[in-house]
Amino acid sequence: MAGQTEKKSNWFVTFVWFLGLVGVWEIGATVIAQTKRTPQNVLPHLGQIVQSVFSSAMVSNKMTAIQIVMSNAGITLWRAGVGFLIGIAVGFLLALLMKLFLPVEKTIFPYLMMIQMIPILGMAPIVLAVTKDINKSRIIIAAILTFYPVATNTLAGLKSVSQQQLELMHSIAASKFQLYTKLLLPACVPYFFTGLKISAPMAITASILVDTLQGGGGLGCMLSQSLKHAMSIYVFWQIVFVSAIVGILSYQLMVLLEKLVSPYERAKA
Repeated sequence: MAGQTEKKSNWFVTFVWFLGLVGVWEIGATVIAQTKRTPQNVLPHLGQIVQSVFSSAMVSNKMTAIQIVMSNAGITLWRAGVGFLIGIAVGFLLALLMKLFLPVEKTIFPYLMMIQMIPILGMAPIVLAVTKDINKSRIIIAAILTFYPVATNTLAGLKSVSQQQLELMHSIAASKFQLYTKLLLPACVPYFFTGLKISAPMAITASILVDTLQGGGGLGCMLSQSLKHAMSIYVFWQIVFVSAIVGILSYQLMVLLEKLVSPYERAKA
C-alpha cells in the first residue's frame, strides 16, 4: 500500500509540473505573439506545433515538416545506436581489464577522465580530422560518451563485492572464472545498467549536437537549417520535442531491460 501511495504521489507531482510548464509556455507564446518579430511564431503555441505535425503543407523537398523530422530522426538514431553499442562493449571490457589488472586501471582511468572533460563540440572536429569521415566521427563520438559511464559504473559494481563474500568463494576453491560468473558479474549488473541509463540519452544528444556542425542529414542538421530560417520554424520545435521524447524513451528502455535482466529489479517488482 505504501508503495502504491508513493507512485500515485510521484505521478501527481509530475502532472502538476507538466501543467505548470504548459502554462508558462503558453504565457510566453502569448507575450511573444504581441511583439513585432521577424519571422513570426518564433515561440508558437503548443496547439500550433501539434497542428503542424498533422499538416499536409510541403516544407522542403516535397516533404511535410513531420516527414522531414522523422526521416532525419532515423539517421540520427542509427548513428547514436551504433555508437551506443560500441561504447557498451568497450566500456564493459575496459571495466573488466581494470578489475583484473590494477596497473591497467592506474594507467587508463586518468585518461578516461580527461577524455570526458573535453566538450562534445570541441571533440567533434578532432575526431573528424582523424577519421576523415563524417558518419564514422558521429558514431565514434556517441561511443566515447557511452563507454565512460558504462566503464566507471561497471568497475564500481565489480568493486562493490565485500571482502567476506570473496573469502567465501576462495574457501570453496572457486576458480577465477567461477568468481566472476557467480559473484562479481551478477553483483555489477545494477551498476552496469546505471551506466546505460546515463549514457543512452547522452549518445542521442551527442549525435544531434554533432549534426549541427556537419552536413549529411540528421536531426541536428535540420535543427541548424530551421534556425537559419531555411525552412519552417515548426521543424525546429518538432525536432526539439522528438529529441526530448526519444531521450526519455531511451532511458525507459534501459529501465525495462534492467527489470528483465536483473533479479534484484524483478524482486522489487
